Formats: sequence, structure tokens, C-alpha cells
Amino acid sequence: MDPILLGKGLTDDTPVHLLPRFGNRHGLVAGATGTGKTVTLMTLAENFSRIGVPVFMADAKGDVAGLAVPGEVNEKLAARAAEIGVDGFSASGNPTIFWDLYGTTGHPVRTTVSEMGPTLLSRILELNDTQAGVMDIVFKLADDRGLLLLDLDDLKALLGLVAEERKTVSTEYGLVSAQSIGAIQRSLLRLVSDGGEQFFGEPALQLADIMRVNHDGRGVVSILAADKLILKPRLYSTFLLWLLSELFETLPEVGDLEKPKLVFFFDEAHLLFADAPPALQQRIEQVVRLIRSKGVGVYFCSQLPDDVPDAVLGQLGNRVQHALRAFTPRDQKAVRAAAETFVPNPKLDVRATLTTMGTGIALVSTLQDKGIPSPVQETMIAPPRCRMGAISEAERAQIRAGSPVGAQYDTAINRESAAELLAARAQQQADQSNAPAAKEESGGIGQSIREFMFGNGRKQGMVESVAKQTTRNVGGQIGRNIGGSIGESVMGKSGKKFGAQIGNQIVRGILGGIFGRR
Repeated sequence: MDPILLGKGLTDDTPVHLLPRFGNRHGLVAGATGTGKTVTLMTLAENFSRIGVPVFMADAKGDVAGLAVPGEVNEKLAARAAEIGVDGFSASGNPTIFWDLYGTTGHPVRTTVSEMGPTLLSRILELNDTQAGVMDIVFKLADDRGLLLLDLDDLKALLGLVAEERKTVSTEYGLVSAQSIGAIQRSLLRLVSDGGEQFFGEPALQLADIMRVNHDGRGVVSILAADKLILKPRLYSTFLLWLLSELFETLPEVGDLEKPKLVFFFDEAHLLFADAPPALQQRIEQVVRLIRSKGVGVYFCSQLPDDVPDAVLGQLGNRVQHALRAFTPRDQKAVRAAAETFVPNPKLDVRATLTTMGTGIALVSTLQDKGIPSPVQETMIAPPRCRMGAISEAERAQIRAGSPVGAQYDTAINRESAAELLAARAQQQADQSNAPAAKEESGGIGQSIREFMFGNGRKQGMVESVAKQTTRNVGGQIGRNIGGSIGESVMGKSGKKFGAQIGNQIVRGILGGIFGRR
């Protein structure tokens, strides 16, 4: 397969290429603001798309959207392309799908709470270790009780259940405090106010829809609108990390292919590593190290190369370094570090060149035959064929209207899950507790008299008991009066007690027959 032309080396006028079979060995595009990083990203994305590799990238400023429409070829661009040696340079757009977590400038991107998992969700909510442990318990409880966690309403319902059964849950799963539950609930409120509620739900994003190839064999470029999302750095970085993790866990092992199955551009990469706890940092390093074998290339973009930890930076085989500004001690340190990480070129003073390069010029080193990094070269970057700038709302709407995935994602689905099931159970329990009282009130006085006189299935035993007691009381009194009078008249006072007992038995027998005694 033909190599991707990145530009022309200025020291020896030779073309600088990136070999597609090493496109999954990851890369770094770094440089100060205004040095041409975005144009380099567009050139890379466009060339990967032209050889049939799908691309996913975030658009933090709105100008990456220009990949979707043809650019304008003026004399300056034509001359630059001819000087670099770009064959058949002409304006053309790329097959593009726009995505947006908020669903305003692209198709909504959703995932379920279960797919996000407790670790990444705890990072979005900015929970401490104790609160993150409670989140682990919530997810385990949901699994044990067969409750689906799809959206934030489900998570809120589970937190309410844990609060209600806190003593039982603490005994079975570990200590859960009311303070931790309250802190998580407050964090959820902040996430909802930031618009994060729209990110959780269904239909969830299918990975196949960001790995599409067009009918003409070109890779589809998926562009995530991040101009608003970038203002919520933890949500932004955690979403991209989740997407990488899903690719890592879902895709099969394929080894080194002729070209990558997907290239993933991670703009503003420093946000991914800022304040990341050690466990999450290890997860990032693991994904970057192993996802190569799944056929996925990850390209980080940031201002300074030391924004990326050394353990990750060492995995990045393809490097494009634009100019750095050495105004502060940190900048000077970054210049020294960047110069030392390149393969030396005897014809080039790397450290001096880093601070003097103009816009559109970069130091480039890529993996060549047998995966050996090439010596660093000062390179004039090739211009993209697409528009180098933002697009209009009308153009975006037209592209979105022709999208092959709009019908699948534009309408949200809310199927039965934890929130609905727990609400139904609570309603059922309330109905059962209110049912006896309602039944007693419905019959009135007449019903009570009928039940007393004739009984029913529920009160038969109580009516019989009342009848027997009435028999004893009434019969005893009548019997004592009658029997006692007769006995006293016949036998005197000594026979009064004996006559009362006989009369009591006679009358009780008569009344017992009336009330149906068994």
C-alpha cells in the first residue's frame, strides 16, 4: 500500500512518509498555539480516510469540521502542494458523520450507566475514594438484584434503595454512610445541571458506526463536537477514555495489519491525564499499550510533549512536533525533553530548530522498515484538500440530513429499567398496605351487620366466637334466673345453685342451636 505523504524534508528535500502498516503504533502531534497542529491533524485524518481507514476525532474549536467539505485551492496552496510533491492536488471533502454529546450539532452520543462502569463514572462525578467505593457497591447491588442501570434516573433510584436499606447493605457489602450517599447525589445534580444527563441512555453508541467505510472505499471521519464539552474537562476526557476502553474490550486481536482498522485522535490530551488517580492512570497505559494489537492507532494532540506521561509517551512511534515557545522555565524544559526524544540527525540542530520553526513546519519522525524510527527531519507539512476552517450551520445541517445513522440515534429510547421497576414495586407495596382499610370502608354499617349476622370467609371465625360468647352470657343469665327460682321453691335455698346450673345448660343449648354452634 502506498505510504501517506506528510510533507517534504527541508534539510535534504526528500519526501517524509508515514507507512500505513505502522499507523497502529500510535503517535503524537504537539506544538504551541498557532503553529499548525490542527492542519496537521486534518492532513493525517484526510490521508487515512483516503486509504480506507475510519477516523474518530474531537473538534474542540469548530474548525476540524472543515474535513466534511472541499477547500479552496488558491495559488499559494497549489504552489505548496507542487513543491512538496502532492500528486493531483485538488479540493475535495471527506465522508463525515457529526456527533455531539448534547445532540445539538450532531447525532447524540449515548452510553448506559452500566457500560460506563463505576470507575469512570466516579471520575466524572469527582468522587473521593470512599464515595467511589459506595459507587462500586451500588453497581454490585444492581447486578445481584437484576436491575438495569441505563440512565441517571436508574442510578438515582438505586442510591435511594441503598439509603433505605443502608443497614442491610452495609452488612452484606460493606459500610455505606448516609454522608457518602448524599455526596454522590449532590454530584449527580451537578452533572445533570451540566447537561451530562443526555449522555446516559439508549440507544447507546455502537462501535461499528464509528468504524464505517464509505461505498467508494473511503474511511468515514467521525467528528465529535467538543466546543461545549471541552468546558467540562472531566466529562470530555472520561468519554474519550470510555470509548477507547470499549474498543479495547470489544475488538478482536488482529496483530499488525496492512492498515489500521481505526485511527483515534485525542485532542487536548493533557485533560486525560490531569488529576487522574493511579488506578485510572494504569488503565490508560494498559489500553494504549495493548490496543495496537486490536488494529487501532491512537494519536495524542497537545501543546507540550510532557503533557503525556513517560509511560505513554514511550509507546508513541510516530511524532510530529511543531514549534515550541521557550518563554518560561517549563517551556525550556519541554524544549530540552522534546529534543532528546528524537532520533538525532547530524544535519539538524533539533533544540535550536524547535524554537524557530514557522507555521506549517514541524519536526517529524516516523516508523520505517522493521519499525525503526527515522532520523528527525524538519518538514514542510502537506496541505489538506478539505476546508481549513469552520463550516456554516446550513452546511452542517445538510451533511447531518444525509447521514446514514440519523434514524438510529436521533430519537431517544426509555425502556423499563431500575427506576421503573423500583417505582412499580413501591406502588405495589403501597396498594397492598391500603387494601384492607379500603375494603372495610367500602361496605358501610349495613355490611358490618350482615357480616355479624351471617359471616363471610374472612370474619366467619370472629362471628362464631361472638355467637358463642353471647350464648354463654345470655344463656347463663336466663338459666340462673329461671333455674334458681325453680330450685329455691322446690328445695329451698340449698337447691338454688343446683337449679341455676341446670337452667344455664338448657338455655345455652337452645341459643347455641339458633347461632349454629358446632
